[in-house]
Amino acid sequence: MDNILNILRQKNFVTKKKFGQNFITDANLLSAIADDSGITKGDVVVEIGPGAGTLTRALAQKADFVYAFEIDETLEPVLGETVGDLDNVKVIFKDILKVKPDELMGVVSKPFKVVANLPYYITSPVLFYFLENEFPLLSLTVMVQREVALRMIAEHNTPDYGVLSLAVQSRANAEITRYVSRKLFHPEPNVDSAVVKLTLNDGIPNRAVFDKLVRCAFACRRKTLVNNLMQSMGISREAAEELLSKAGLDVKIRGEALSKEQFLTLSEFLK
Repeated sequence: MDNILNILRQKNFVTKKKFGQNFITDANLLSAIADDSGITKGDVVVEIGPGAGTLTRALAQKADFVYAFEIDETLEPVLGETVGDLDNVKVIFKDILKVKPDELMGVVSKPFKVVANLPYYITSPVLFYFLENEFPLLSLTVMVQREVALRMIAEHNTPDYGVLSLAVQSRANAEITRYVSRKLFHPEPNVDSAVVKLTLNDGIPNRAVFDKLVRCAFACRRKTLVNNLMQSMGISREAAEELLSKAGLDVKIRGEALSKEQFLTLSEFLK
């Protein structure tokens, strides 16, 4: 395949900031992301934001079939050039966030893996579109902003630990597979990236209570958990301290000091 920058010029394509378009230009990186995802010949892949189709082509070499959802219809001539010759790729020009879950399953119809070089502005919405709906999802391998990746994998008692860490880790086992320099994209973004692989776990019971408790605990990081419980849930100090004591926690503890397991225990008592 010709150099992707040449193809973009030939098709008179200009990247659009509103879609967060930063295309991968390094062939070794494309192959590495496909390897990180663990895709094999039996796998069906849903790719979000194929862009110029460079990652799509790398995925198609390993997967049984790739469904690529692209929001920008002006990329059709570029994608026709880069992946048009592949019979195991279907490009669908739709905003994935506007595709209803049953509509997606009507297209894919079997368990699948998600792989994406995600535009930074839709990272969280896309992640939770897949994590919060009941898809037969096997894993997600996504390129995201480095700082976001660090928050996704952060452990308690660290500065990066927060709502995103627990929202992800209560649904999947997260690992950073590689860090990626901004210099490997066109146009070059302002930040470096990282590839994160999420392998779905069994989830947790009492999801609504757990999520509410986590949001409450980090409503104000400088406050103790008791104070956040009082403010966010409207309960008395006495009741909040009693709740923590029952869960075996210090009444002066802050939310960032609680592990996922301690949040689970506390949510059981809160329920």
